[in-house]
Amino acid sequence: MLKRVTVLLACLFVLSSSCAFAMNVKCFSDDVKIRQALTMLDDIGARDVFDNLHENSVKIIFYDLSQVSFSYANHFAMNTTDNWGDRYILINTKYKNAPVEQIACLIAHESCHKGKVATLSEETRATRTEARYWQVLKQRNYNYPNTKLTARLNSLANLENVSTVNHDYIQDRISNSGFYKEQLVLRERKGF
Repeated sequence: MLKRVTVLLACLFVLSSSCAFAMNVKCFSDDVKIRQALTMLDDIGARDVFDNLHENSVKIIFYDLSQVSFSYANHFAMNTTDNWGDRYILINTKYKNAPVEQIACLIAHESCHKGKVATLSEETRATRTEARYWQVLKQRNYNYPNTKLTARLNSLANLENVSTVNHDYIQDRISNSGFYKEQLVLRERKGF
């Protein structure tokens, strides 16, 4: 009898904690598609993503990134703060119709950012996280739309697959990106 009660209590604890966590997905976004992406990440056990989101109390929305700056019009997503210091992940509205698993990968990437400007190490970790989740979430027999986002994710997954301990192709790609070169130079000028 004691054994049955213990098993029953353990089952109830697991179910209640799963439900409680699932309800917390709502605290990150009001958007249904973003919630679906978060649920997908939860289903595969993406604890690192949720730890980062919880740590920074992040809200996630679709947003026209050209409203931030015209230079961001073609970016996929960004991690930023508003005027009150609240943290947001802004996913470009251009990708609002992207498959849910692609949105999940963008969220995984942006969840890794903690500072106002990424370091090479942080950007490499975020990009590697995005690539790894794409490898897990990508449906093998599905023809994804021919978009820049699909091309990016496939390219990152390929770079992750060929990288070795001695040669990190993802870090090479970031190091050779004009955007990140400029960001890192600005940090050096400001003394960070």
